[in-house]
Amino acid sequence: MKTCRTRAALLAASLLTLSGPISIVLAPPASAAWIVYDPTNYSQNLLSAARALEQINNQITSLQNEAQMLINQARNLASLPYSSLQQIQQSVQRTQQLLSQAQNIAFDVSQIDQAFQSKYANVSLSATDAQLVSDAKERWRNSIGGLQDAMRVQATVVGNIDTNRTEMSQLVGQSQGATGALQAAQAGNQLLALQSQQLSDLTALLAANGRSTALTEAERAAAAEQGRVQRQRFLTPGSGYQAGSAKMFN
Repeated sequence: MKTCRTRAALLAASLLTLSGPISIVLAPPASAAWIVYDPTNYSQNLLSAARALEQINNQITSLQNEAQMLINQARNLASLPYSSLQQIQQSVQRTQQLLSQAQNIAFDVSQIDQAFQSKYANVSLSATDAQLVSDAKERWRNSIGGLQDAMRVQATVVGNIDTNRTEMSQLVGQSQGATGALQAAQAGNQLLALQSQQLSDLTALLAANGRSTALTEAERAAAAEQGRVQRQRFLTPGSGYQAGSAKMFN
């Protein structure tokens, strides 16, 4: 027993004094094989496993980034689920319909030229009184029709304001809640279309008001010309009194 302890102590002392890697050799039973533990090899294997695990983590992170990039691309390509095109087109059609229903002298260059040539041009001295009265009434009807058309366009434009307000609120909400660049761009394009429709309403309103004003001024100018002609006809010396026979009783 004492000899075995001495040998174990000598073996432990020799192991502590070694400068190289330490190998512990256990004396297994006679029926078992020898098991050798190498710390250097173990540390290298552990380092290799850590590096492999780090590479796997990097690959997982890269796949996650690629998946997120694909998700973002899908969001950028998503279409806007709301469209105000129908409402905008209906507003434009209402205004165009009123302009096409202009009374008497419509928004047509050839028709305007023909009407002004026949009714608003220089009054002929040879025109009869009945013709002068008829032309004056027609010019008055044109002025009244122009004023009525202008007021109808004004009412339609004012009616479109509420529709435009609703559409603008919807489009701004869609733009703020857009999930991608395409949805934001489409919302912006629809806002521009709504603005174009409002500008077209303003153009129609200015055209209708300008038409009514022009007809009123043209009527006033034609009336002044007609008055001048009638005054000239009144002041022009006639043939004078002509004597003739008169039969007073049967």
